[in-house]
Amino acid sequence: MLYATPDLGLDDVHVIDEIQRVRTQLTQVLRAPRRWDGALRRTSTAKAIQGSNTIEGYSVTDQDAVAAVDDEPPLTADEATWAEIAGYRRVLTYVLNVATEPGFVIDESVLRSMHFMLLEHDLTKMPGRYRTSAIYVRDDQRDATVYEGPDPGVVPELMAEFVRSLALSDTEEPLVRAAMAHLNLVMIHPFKDGNGRMARALQTMTLARDSVIEPVFSSIEEWLGSNTREYYEVLAATGQGAWNPERDASHWVQFNLRAHYFQAQTVARRFAEADIQLARIDEIVRDHSLPERLSSALFDATLGLRVTRPSYVKLTAVEERTATRDLALATDQGLLEARGERRGRHYVAGKELRRLRDDLRSQRAPLEDPYPDLITQIRRSLP
Repeated sequence: MLYATPDLGLDDVHVIDEIQRVRTQLTQVLRAPRRWDGALRRTSTAKAIQGSNTIEGYSVTDQDAVAAVDDEPPLTADEATWAEIAGYRRVLTYVLNVATEPGFVIDESVLRSMHFMLLEHDLTKMPGRYRTSAIYVRDDQRDATVYEGPDPGVVPELMAEFVRSLALSDTEEPLVRAAMAHLNLVMIHPFKDGNGRMARALQTMTLARDSVIEPVFSSIEEWLGSNTREYYEVLAATGQGAWNPERDASHWVQFNLRAHYFQAQTVARRFAEADIQLARIDEIVRDHSLPERLSSALFDATLGLRVTRPSYVKLTAVEERTATRDLALATDQGLLEARGERRGRHYVAGKELRRLRDDLRSQRAPLEDPYPDLITQIRRSLP
């Protein structure tokens, strides 16, 4: 027996319709070539990696998260943290590249392979293999056990039932189907380690088959990473500390719909700001009599990405000598600021670009909450 998909209320159907409306609009924007779409894909992927790992205590800076996407070395992350980040990058890269293929099926082999990608750097965590002992989730702040997974002896049977359920759920609303896949995997807790990240990656993979918008823009891992406390609370309220699949999952589904609603609004805002930001950067480049090709690098810097000479060469296809000269010009005029020395040298946004970024952010309207009372209801249900 698994957690069953709850019946949806009229409010839930309305929220789903609104999410799909925004996502359809975003898809229409992406149909026309945009100079900024590559940069936003990179930052969205980086934020997903960063968000999902932050929940597990593996925190990295925005710049290191982007470095993971670009397969570059980190600036500040320690070796142990970086191994976890790199592992999740492999998993997410796999998810984003194969899940949209026609006929793709999520089975136990796929899940085991993803788990191996995630934890192959530490064989003590049994990558790719189901756990053979009891498992407990601890809340270190409260010094308490908050969840006990099902007996290891029933894990193979539960996982077989779980993947069968994925194959049979294609008629369900995609957002709900993905939320339930996340819930059941994280509650079965089939692996010795990495269960939360696996469940969140599986949710993104399940959404990828929806084909409404590119999966990198439909993932809610960034939002979950920024709302870790509420994420743990809804899991605790749903499971009540143990494997209880007979319990109602309505709050869990609404929590995920709320996350999608917030994330869709955030992505829509980023798309709108990107158009304005790039237009202003083009003006700045003209005002400073700089080469037009610098606009893309200045756009990246304004987003918070680090610009390096190799990345600039890749972005513009110019020779290294030309790249060095362009970056020096932008630095001399205060648009970029140099950081580090030699191989670690990179460039970040200067004052004028930071003012542009801050000006756009100051004009943001508050995001709309589709379930204003949901978090209060969840906390009333905590064990």
